[in-house]
Amino acid sequence: MTNLKIDESGVGFCQITEVQSIEGEAVANNRKGKLIFFYEWVIKCIWNGRVNGLDDEVKGTLEIPNLSEENSAQEVTIDISVDLNDFNSEILKEVMRNKGSEIIRQQISKYIISLRDEFAKDMIKPSKLIPGGGINSFTSEGQSKSKSTPSVSTNEDLNGVPNKSLSNKFETTSLQLTDSFKCTADEFYRAITQPELVQAFTRCHTVIDLSVNGVFQLFDGNVNGIFTEIDPNKSIKQKWRFKSWPKEHYSEVTIDLDQKEDCTQVTITQTGIPKNDFERTEEGWKRYYFESMKRTFGFGAILS
Repeated sequence: MTNLKIDESGVGFCQITEVQSIEGEAVANNRKGKLIFFYEWVIKCIWNGRVNGLDDEVKGTLEIPNLSEENSAQEVTIDISVDLNDFNSEILKEVMRNKGSEIIRQQISKYIISLRDEFAKDMIKPSKLIPGGGINSFTSEGQSKSKSTPSVSTNEDLNGVPNKSLSNKFETTSLQLTDSFKCTADEFYRAITQPELVQAFTRCHTVIDLSVNGVFQLFDGNVNGIFTEIDPNKSIKQKWRFKSWPKEHYSEVTIDLDQKEDCTQVTITQTGIPKNDFERTEEGWKRYYFESMKRTFGFGAILS
């Protein structure tokens, strides 16, 4: 984008002078020899220009709020604004909206092609972390993350909202969630038990001792517990708690895996949840486990 020129013959000349900010991330994963991409960026730039025959400089900004794999380059929104609302500014604003947006989308197309054909070209090979293939997590070789990737603060819940204090006396409740994942039971099981893979979809420090009475710590220690029963590829039972819960209070979590013909059905059953923390707990499973795993590993994609 930097120094990108937009020249409208007979009207004026514009140029992007600075990429002011880039927020988001791009991730590429190799799953069974198929590359799966996730990228989501918000880009802000500064531009200036001059109308032909005039010396007065026009300045403005542009924002790309939805550069992601959900939109083609032609579907990406480009918001153009100017610093002053005068006649010359409006002329060049239209130049940027029309020809400028076309040229910017061409650059976006180059980025997408580069991500797929150059950045990830060496990823079709077994992961060093996971013998035998399957899901490959490329934290060092094939995963790019921006500095804006959030971590979970010990003073906040998984939604970034300050934790509500829980009294020593409280009512408890339970939940059950079921979802389908386009993967085998073995792939899902490894994705939630191998530290490298858990760290890939949580984006946080992870500790996992996969054994009966072994401990786990997720989301930088904000979720922790103990494995109580382990049946590989079928079921995992845990004592599970948020760090903010009253000391020594654990809920009981059971993760059941049911291998279907074209997917794996996963059922989470959790009992002993403090009643005033139910919504945070339920939303955490949906957003930071289910949705994040589908996005990171392609478990929501149908393999050809």
